Amino acid sequence: MTDYKLGRDYARQQDQNDPLKTYRNQFHIPKDEDGEDAVYMTGNSLGLQPKITATYVNEELESWAKLGVEGHVEGKHPWLHYHEFLTDTMADIVGAKPSEVVVMNTLTANLHFMMVSFYQPTKERYKILIESDAFPSDKYAVESQLRHHGFDDQEGLILWQPREGEELLRYEDLEAILEDQGEHIALVLIGGVNYYTGQFFNLKRITDLGHKYGCMVGFDCAHGAGNVPLNLHQSGADFAVWCTYKYLNSGPGSLAGCFVHERHGNSPELNRFTGWWSHNKKTRFNMRGAFDMLPGAEGWQLSNPPILSMAAIRASLDVFKDVGFEILVQKSKKLTGYFEFLLKDLGEDVIRIITPENPEERGCQLSIQVKNADKTLHDKLTKSGVISDWREPDVIRCAPTPLYNTFEDVYELVERLKKILNG
Repeated sequence: MTDYKLGRDYARQQDQNDPLKTYRNQFHIPKDEDGEDAVYMTGNSLGLQPKITATYVNEELESWAKLGVEGHVEGKHPWLHYHEFLTDTMADIVGAKPSEVVVMNTLTANLHFMMVSFYQPTKERYKILIESDAFPSDKYAVESQLRHHGFDDQEGLILWQPREGEELLRYEDLEAILEDQGEHIALVLIGGVNYYTGQFFNLKRITDLGHKYGCMVGFDCAHGAGNVPLNLHQSGADFAVWCTYKYLNSGPGSLAGCFVHERHGNSPELNRFTGWWSHNKKTRFNMRGAFDMLPGAEGWQLSNPPILSMAAIRASLDVFKDVGFEILVQKSKKLTGYFEFLLKDLGEDVIRIITPENPEERGCQLSIQVKNADKTLHDKLTKSGVISDWREPDVIRCAPTPLYNTFEDVYELVERLKKILNG
């Protein structure tokens, strides 16, 4: 365990010794009202823009301007194969084989496409299990899938809930649910990192448990990709989805990622929606033959993708590739541990951290509750130049992102919070 110390000098010393210190300069940092760098703590909501993004996007605009349609095959990065430029690094980040990963569509669209394949209800086995405080779009999506298949969206939805007076979920309670109703559950769908509490789940444990009872198992890794080591292949999960605009810094509303375990990748009998981008690349433009499915996760694509969005993703992934994900996780644990240390120094009668204390059970985000506070506290924090995130009823989410946040950022956040509380 790191021996943290109080005071700004310690924070500055840590920044000086940080092997990743130069990467902050590779991002655009928002400014506060005084023109100084804001304390930006919402990489869990929208990651900052790498400075190389404009170059990467403009390169494709230039190809379009100069080559027109020929940019599909003649550009520096031909559009026809553009998603392939993203695959290897993305696979490294989520812990998968390249054949198991593809960048396509957007997050909830991918979730629906995965459920087309992996939610195959019967009269006896049709229920879907999710965590009770799943991100709302996941809940909406599974409810609509239940209705689409003719089931009651309340009766068919099972919630894994925290115990009374607690925020974090217990695996024993999940085991009890599956032991009681496992034969009726078709799909277990859990957020890899819960957006509200920041709890990072043991994906393999959940997968093994779901498979034990004959359920398909998938994960929404929107708050995990680029944040924690997901190890999707080793988890054995049937599928996973994630966005790229949070920790992967690809820009608002950018394309999403999708994982399909290799045991499903070449299964022609597995139900799926298809389009011409899931057709054999070699014969795709012949236009006359019968459908010939691509193997692996690529076989779930539908249409040719938006290249400008993919260019922004490639820019961010090139930064990740240069850094290396393992060293990023090491800094993340140290930085968030320092944040936790400073918050605890304020006193547990003032601040309560609902995110797990064990670094292996969380990413960089800490979700904090301030005693007797409401949203006005968050508003004051924002006015002080701290960009954080408020979630009803009483949680402020802060995510010191290791690529561009510093120890002094964390120190400054807590100092400004302290000043407001002592106001």
